[in-house]
Amino acid sequence: MTGDPMSDAAVLNALFANSPQGLFVFDPELRVTRYNPAARGVRDLPAEDVLGHGIDDFTSGFEPGELRSLIDEVLATGEPLRGRLVRGRSPSGARRTLALEVSLFPLDTPGEGRPGLVCVVEDVTERQADADRLAVLSAVHAGVGSTLEERTTADELVRALAPAFADAAAVDLLDDGGAGTARPAGPPAPGVPLRRVAFAPPTTDVIRQQDESRRFPYPTPYTQALNDLRARLVRVSAGEPWLSADPDGFAPLLRAGVHSMIVAPLTARNTVLGLLTLYRHRSDPFEEADLDVARQAAFTAAVHLDKACSYRRERAVAAALQRTLQPGKIPELSAVETAHVYLPEAAGGDWFDVVPLSGTRVALVVGDVVGHGIEAAATMGQLRLALRTLALQDLETDELLARLDEVAAQLPDASKGAGTEVATCAVTVYNPVSRQCTMVRAGHPAPVVVDPDGSPRAVNVPQGPPLVAGGGHVFTPAVVELEAGSLLAHYTNGLLLGDGHDRASGPRLLEHILASTTRPLQELCDTAVYRMVPSRNDDAVLLLARTHALSAEQVADWTLPSDASVVSTARRLVDRQLAAWGLDAAAFTTGLVVSELVTNAIRYGEGPVRLRLIHDRGRLLTEVTDANSASPHVRRARDSDEGGRGLYIVMRLSERWGVRHGRNGKTIWSEQRLDGGPPDASAVPGAFDMTDVMDAMDAADL
Repeated sequence: MTGDPMSDAAVLNALFANSPQGLFVFDPELRVTRYNPAARGVRDLPAEDVLGHGIDDFTSGFEPGELRSLIDEVLATGEPLRGRLVRGRSPSGARRTLALEVSLFPLDTPGEGRPGLVCVVEDVTERQADADRLAVLSAVHAGVGSTLEERTTADELVRALAPAFADAAAVDLLDDGGAGTARPAGPPAPGVPLRRVAFAPPTTDVIRQQDESRRFPYPTPYTQALNDLRARLVRVSAGEPWLSADPDGFAPLLRAGVHSMIVAPLTARNTVLGLLTLYRHRSDPFEEADLDVARQAAFTAAVHLDKACSYRRERAVAAALQRTLQPGKIPELSAVETAHVYLPEAAGGDWFDVVPLSGTRVALVVGDVVGHGIEAAATMGQLRLALRTLALQDLETDELLARLDEVAAQLPDASKGAGTEVATCAVTVYNPVSRQCTMVRAGHPAPVVVDPDGSPRAVNVPQGPPLVAGGGHVFTPAVVELEAGSLLAHYTNGLLLGDGHDRASGPRLLEHILASTTRPLQELCDTAVYRMVPSRNDDAVLLLARTHALSAEQVADWTLPSDASVVSTARRLVDRQLAAWGLDAAAFTTGLVVSELVTNAIRYGEGPVRLRLIHDRGRLLTEVTDANSASPHVRRARDSDEGGRGLYIVMRLSERWGVRHGRNGKTIWSEQRLDGGPPDASAVPGAFDMTDVMDAMDAADL
């Protein structure tokens, strides 16, 4: 001040008369002695309601005692207080929330009594409203879209908007079955129901229950927003015409006291996903400026919801593709009894297979493709088909994985560069005749083996590299002999890594579960899933197999010298064995097959010839083994040729036939069905009678 009392008084008068800020002077008793009647909030109050009163007497719209506590803080410290934000209703009675910045300054007073105070109040309602809107949008951007899950995204949106911006918020998505197919661009068809996905705060006072679907009548703000794709601010009162379109349906709005709401379409890529609806029934009515917040929040959320829908759609397609590419009904086999659990939680590339092989053997396969989604499922399908094809060629297990590694190098993932991991895989081949089990793995967990008495059996299966782009790896098998009744468990990591298990403790828990070896296999599978709690973020596969052994009465085995004279001997041995088995009806066909295979082994093979017959489950298997690894091939003999029809005859008389290579030679095998009646000899082409051929072979002692 100037020190001139007249000038000081003039300045104070000018301030109190013209300042847009609220100025209040309090005496030591904290009663108002002077104030600015033009200040917002008190301009309509009579002077007698302010002068001589304490601040709580004319600020009933604010939190009780809030302003008084600020005064007490200044009086206690003697330090000014500047720019403290407080909110409350206008003392003049207007239905609007004020945001005020309050500053307090102590006044020096003569003596040692309590000082007076000057209170400066600035109305920052508009500025703070803008800041609040920005804060809400910041919360939406930061908190929405943390996952690719539709409901979680909707929940994040409504929690970011209510109660910070709206008293209640709801997300309703089109319930038109669009999860499995892409929606067309533009407005949805009239009458499409909307399904409640998220609502905050959790209450039923405003509108319908969670997951409830509803068709909105036309015209209402909801259908209009879906039709023209524009957000709109709506006033709600008993006289609004649109409320009469569905009085019962909209009655909760009036009961809850909703006075305004914003309806904003959720659109992404010009496609409508649903609606965001914001309600106010306690706060100030929405303003036009609030529409921008709703639009931007709806746009941000729609982008994430669209990604979630696309992910859900892709996951559904991938899961369907994955299920389609898994094996169908597992056949009943003499080698093993099997059961499995397949949990496609993440639509990834886990797979399993049970492949019947020649000689009553079986291949048990489990694999895991890197990644998730359609690409992983497609890669899984290619690898599974390739492995099954290679297995049916009767390759040794280590060579089978080496070939599969080469296949992996040709898959699309190979374009990512050499060394890119494509998949892991474990293969076990079990022979019920010898009870020999051969295991090999490519980057995959080793199978769990449990003996018939429930004791876990440690089998050191060398860890081979994963199947990668580039291929060219070598895999080393492990060979063990198992007792009948042993359990083999193949699995993927998703089974073990849930519920806190790790790669070490998981197999031990699985061994403990499988110790009850005599329980039904499917019951053991279910128990394993229950006890191990597989991961919800990855697929899980468990394939169990209980081994069996063929009895000695089912197998006949002879070793014959490599001499043409033993062909007729071989036929006689076979005839006697078939008679012992009661299979005389198969003698003619089997004799012809044996003659051709033994003759080929003698002419083109090396070393002694091993002949084996296996009688199993309505099948008769004939195997001829020699020491030459060269594979025979079927020739197409001309009518004038005297030879060249041997393997062709075997092929026509067999349901299946093939060549199985071993470490020291090859085995040509033939499989006949015993329940399909005798073969039609006339089906074998050539201008000769099959009986004449057999007679001629006997005469030649072949």
